[in-house]
Amino acid sequence: MTRRTFGLATLGGALALSMTAGLAVAQEDGATIGVSIPAATHGWTGGLNYHTERTIAAMEAAFPSLTFILATASDASKQVNDVEDLIAQGIDALVILPFESDPLTEPVLAAKDEGIFITTVDRGLAEEGIEDLYVGGNNPQYGVVAAEYFKERMPDGGKIVVMRGIPTAIDNIRIEAFQKALDGTAIEILDMQYANWNPDKAFEVMQDFLVRFPEIDGVWAGDDDAALGAREAIEQSGRGEEMVLLGGSGMNQVIKMIMDETGEFDADIFYPPTLIIPAIEITALKYATQAPIQGEYVLDSPLITQENAAEYYFPDSPY
Repeated sequence: MTRRTFGLATLGGALALSMTAGLAVAQEDGATIGVSIPAATHGWTGGLNYHTERTIAAMEAAFPSLTFILATASDASKQVNDVEDLIAQGIDALVILPFESDPLTEPVLAAKDEGIFITTVDRGLAEEGIEDLYVGGNNPQYGVVAAEYFKERMPDGGKIVVMRGIPTAIDNIRIEAFQKALDGTAIEILDMQYANWNPDKAFEVMQDFLVRFPEIDGVWAGDDDAALGAREAIEQSGRGEEMVLLGGSGMNQVIKMIMDETGEFDADIFYPPTLIIPAIEITALKYATQAPIQGEYVLDSPLITQENAAEYYFPDSPY
């Protein structure tokens, strides 16, 4: 099966199994699952926390013998401590979305050495092969889709600036794919700076770009929170007609702008915080059903335009 089919088949089985009378009480020994994620430091992680909490509640209701311990961290150091605490509490499995890849690699490896089942989500670790299960978006596709957008908007070439996220494996993957897809074109990347997927930081970075570069044809903010910060700086500069702006991740606010053709954005890239849901569900199934779980579950990252935006707009979602 493909990576994506594996995940869909497993989740389909989960739904069927959870509807079977008596399944929850049929579990013999139960298990404790630690979940370590970033705190709601920006919109995407706010959505992540929302979906994490409701998925844990659903799994606890479906499988009463499973215990979940949720820890949220506002920075990488706090998350390192959280992982160490979870190990000390004797968890059987760890579902983790690393705040940053490098500082979390050793603590997660220590958990692995203790025999703990590891599920990494979204950002991955700095060392390959530690996790038993990986759940995330298609990050190479994310970078390629961004590059194709600028190639279509600038067929004769142009000058663009790029806002990176935070130092993580997925940011590296996206940027490498983006640069490779632009190879051989007349599109020039003037500079790339970390904006931390944060609107305030992106505002500062965009102000710096605007001062240093008298000609900018396009901006890839990499994330919708950052894109909104960049948009504010661009509008204040009076150079809004000069450049196109692309974010990413599918924030409701941005999708609505695309649907309504307000002019701020004409496209976005889908990368939802709901990917935490299959990560928790599949990990739970390993212990609730004794299913042999291992592999990857990867969601696509398609381009969202005015033509298909309604398919990706969820007005009741917190993000």
